[in-house]
Amino acid sequence: MSIEKRNLWIMWICNFIIAASMTMVLPFLSLYISTFGDFSAEYVQRWSGFIFGVTFVTAFFMSPIWGRIGDKYGFKPILIINGLGIASSIFFMGFMHHVHGLFLLRLFMGIVTGFIPTSVALIAKQTPKKEAGETLGTLQMGTVSGTLFGPLIGGVMADTFGFQYTFIITSLSIVLATGVVIFGIVEKSHAGRNDTKARPSRTAVIQLILQRRMLVSVMAIAFIVQAGLFSIQPLLSLYVSELTKADSVAFLSGLAFSATGFGNLLLTRKWGKLGDDIGYDRVLMILLVLAAVLIVPQALVTDLWQLVILRFLFGMAVGGMLPCITAYIRIEAPFELQGEVLGYNQSFRFLGNVVGPLIGGIFSGYMGISSVFYVTGFLFLLAFGLLWWSMKQSQAKIREIY
Repeated sequence: MSIEKRNLWIMWICNFIIAASMTMVLPFLSLYISTFGDFSAEYVQRWSGFIFGVTFVTAFFMSPIWGRIGDKYGFKPILIINGLGIASSIFFMGFMHHVHGLFLLRLFMGIVTGFIPTSVALIAKQTPKKEAGETLGTLQMGTVSGTLFGPLIGGVMADTFGFQYTFIITSLSIVLATGVVIFGIVEKSHAGRNDTKARPSRTAVIQLILQRRMLVSVMAIAFIVQAGLFSIQPLLSLYVSELTKADSVAFLSGLAFSATGFGNLLLTRKWGKLGDDIGYDRVLMILLVLAAVLIVPQALVTDLWQLVILRFLFGMAVGGMLPCITAYIRIEAPFELQGEVLGYNQSFRFLGNVVGPLIGGIFSGYMGISSVFYVTGFLFLLAFGLLWWSMKQSQAKIREIY
């Protein structure tokens, strides 16, 4: 087996562990906050959005820095630092007793939240352009699989062992994944990586991005998509509790989370391969429309099983978005700058992770949780319009040249 394939499958396994560990806490985050005191539903919803989104504030600033360091020194050291940092943050979350402490830990965690994005940069840089969509789709299957089983595992553990032990077990799982990286990953060195004189400044890299309209548009779409996806995430467990009177709300919330993962896992690799064949921008347009069509009915469900089915279908649509966006950037960005350019794209996604929960918290507080699904549908249609306009502009520019 080649080093590239070996790295791919190792990172697949590690991303599975990291994603599962990090998503274990998502189904019961709002429920965990409720244990800190006798709070109103509006208070819990608001702080759920703040605490969930604040991690991505510091991650927004750190992502391009990690990418730039990775281009120069390699991505493996960054994976190790991020893995151990995430594990430490989650471990201490289990000992918090007030929202402000949890808020600060999530804020600190944003500094080292780059494990999965860094793994994407590592694999993208070693992958031929013509195979980028399929390979990155394969890698995302590891993340999706972890996201799929993580909420179920976390829900069961929370109901069985309590919140504190779930945080502790989660942190130990991340340490295990970091150990696999230390002893398993072999990163190839590339000529010119350490040539600091030949490397453009940060300002030059930003100017390069701004000069390519489609590249800017794709990053903006990544922001909009993430904002849409994360607008409902912190509130989903509360929405589930409104749909059912069962006692095991944490487990059922995990089931609702995982339904999206099942659909995502089913078609992620196929969407990436289709992007290799017909173009990543075309596939992305199709997926944005499908996502908008499938998210709105989730506001109208009256039973949990209806929500689970719609989340499954929705997952099938959103599964190909990240591989297509990343593969497009892999093609457009110069080889020696791919880590940094992908870092800026990740910053846009992290910004969406911040804005999304804030939007969800605000709209749910004033108009109820169901209103968030309508807002999300609008965001996907907005992203579709931006992509359609950018493609038209690019085609017009090509006609002017020729």
